[in-house]
Amino acid sequence: MATEIHAEHVGSMLRQPWLLEARAAYRAGSSTEGDLRAAEDRAAGENIDIQRSAGITVFTDGEARRTNWMTGILESIGGMSQIETPAVTWHREDGGIPPEEETDFVMTAASSKVFQKDHLTAVEAAFMASRVPGQFKITMMSAAMGGMTWRPEVSEDAYPDPAELVADLVALQIAEIAELAGLGAHWVQLDSLSYNQVFDDEFRAATQNTLDPAVILDASVAADADIVRSVKDANPDLTVGMHICRGNNRSAYMAKGSYEPVAEKLFGTVPVDRFLLEYDTDRAGGFEPLRFVRPGAVVVLGLVSSKTPVLESQDELRRRIDEAARYVPLENLALSPQCGFASTSAGNVLTPDQQKRNLALVVDTAERVWG
Repeated sequence: MATEIHAEHVGSMLRQPWLLEARAAYRAGSSTEGDLRAAEDRAAGENIDIQRSAGITVFTDGEARRTNWMTGILESIGGMSQIETPAVTWHREDGGIPPEEETDFVMTAASSKVFQKDHLTAVEAAFMASRVPGQFKITMMSAAMGGMTWRPEVSEDAYPDPAELVADLVALQIAEIAELAGLGAHWVQLDSLSYNQVFDDEFRAATQNTLDPAVILDASVAADADIVRSVKDANPDLTVGMHICRGNNRSAYMAKGSYEPVAEKLFGTVPVDRFLLEYDTDRAGGFEPLRFVRPGAVVVLGLVSSKTPVLESQDELRRRIDEAARYVPLENLALSPQCGFASTSAGNVLTPDQQKRNLALVVDTAERVWG
């Protein structure tokens, strides 16, 4: 039962240096696609072993085959053209700003009608089904974020209204998840970050989004709810999670703000089984917005930072879990890192051993709290 899983890993893991070398060799034309696939298989297998040794029981492949967490839409969807990446400023907790060359990534926009070009998550699911000793999940950028791939100068001919683009991406994602279920995936996780543009005015301005926050919220909730309802109707036993963080790139963040402005509509109406919510710093606000969580849904508290090698005090983690239990029953709470360890290939600024200790802290704390 999904409600009995109280220790969870959000998704990505640090890329092994030899994996990055294999990817660079393939891009340079000095190795074959088969060589790269073998390296990715090896990396994913190592990531599974790391999670198992830490005590994680619902596995990911660490997103080893991806250049960044958004690969699902940015690389596997056809009809896209590369554009300039939005000038978002990344911040570290100590006030520092990482070098731009470390945080830059490729961004695309819809330039014609979109279609499923590659089935990258299907490759992940097929491997996981053959390799994991238990349940596994596939992480996906939610199609509710599809509006970020609409640029008027690039997209207007194909999609005069960005809502039409999001609707097409939602339909593609529903079909993609059906394919994953057929390959043996029992969990999927929608990474849905559109809500950052609702609770952080500065971030919304940086992304050049001129829509009213209420419009963004309504559109995002409608798209996410449409995806989840369609998936659950077709596959009632599939566990669907939703992850929300405030950015995770080279141990830096891009947004801040409480969940309060989105809580009632998001937590109360989007019928996911699990909300995986960043809560490792006060940038996410307090637990009060959890009062809107739909009865029966699990809230996975992202209290353990994946951005820093410094481990949280277990006593402090238990205190904060108790505080959250004022709003959500303890049995419907769980614990995780606040995000993955490598949302982009460069990864966060910590070592593999520190990554494993982070996961082990999550598992040990969950065992002490829930047994």
